[in-house]
Amino acid sequence: MLTPPPVPTASIKSRNKTSRSLVYKRVKKNWDLYLLILPVIAFFLIFEYGPMYGLQIAFKDFIANKGILDSPWVGLKHFERFFDSYYFWRLLGNTLGIGLYQLLVGFPIPIILALLINEVRSKKFSRFVQTITYAPHFLSTVVMVGVLFIFLSPQTGLLNSLITSLGGKPIDFLTQPEWFKSIFVLSGVWQQMGWSSIIYLAALAGIDQQLHEAARVDGASRWQRIWHINLPGIMPTIIVLLILNMGSLLSVGFEKVFLMQNTLNMPASDIISTHVYRKGIIDGQYSYSAAVGLFNSVINFTLLVIVNRIARKVNNTSLW
Repeated sequence: MLTPPPVPTASIKSRNKTSRSLVYKRVKKNWDLYLLILPVIAFFLIFEYGPMYGLQIAFKDFIANKGILDSPWVGLKHFERFFDSYYFWRLLGNTLGIGLYQLLVGFPIPIILALLINEVRSKKFSRFVQTITYAPHFLSTVVMVGVLFIFLSPQTGLLNSLITSLGGKPIDFLTQPEWFKSIFVLSGVWQQMGWSSIIYLAALAGIDQQLHEAARVDGASRWQRIWHINLPGIMPTIIVLLILNMGSLLSVGFEKVFLMQNTLNMPASDIISTHVYRKGIIDGQYSYSAAVGLFNSVINFTLLVIVNRIARKVNNTSLW
């Protein structure tokens, strides 16, 4: 078997020098664009990558007066404590249950809404629908939960007033664990579906209208054009957003769950982020809470990598 002749060292150095020269020229030519992106890079370095230095306390018994470096190493002690905890399966089950519920219900609805808005011929009515569906997004989490408390109140709530008028008994929805996940997810869908549909509407606007004209000439119905033109046209966008959603499956929002949580619905509302808050902020168990948070992040990252790889193999669309 013939072996290729070795590449001269001088040739490699020359190529590297040429490559660096090209990079320098590109940066010099577009210096204003690089300057524009510099604050974004600085933000991520300072607020996203910088704090990762503190992750090592998950493997230490952190003592504040000794600092991070001088605190004693304990290895996987805190992870083992979490895995052996009485609450581990409840926390994991609730977090995963809410995450999957959000994905199954909340992910398709903005797509359907965007497809429906795209088919509306009256621009005035289309803008009206978009305004109505976008508006809840701008409500703060505190206001949103306050609306839920008022709407679902067993004494004065609109829903319970309707139930009692039909001869039923009022239900205290927010204290019953079996109702928590549905209330959390469905209220979130109502609040975010209009805002989430914007990116799909933008993708639909980029579809070549000649495809629709050709389909009309061939006698395709509106439903056939949606199924065979619009959906394939926005499929890359759908897949990318699905990958991103899978990567945050266990990152269920802390604020809303915490505001809706009480001692009666705790069996269904206790999730990893609220557990981290109680142990880390209230009880001061910083190393343990850091270990739990790191476990959550590692699972999310693993899911992101796996789903991205599957999407790349199946549809040739992926984040990287």
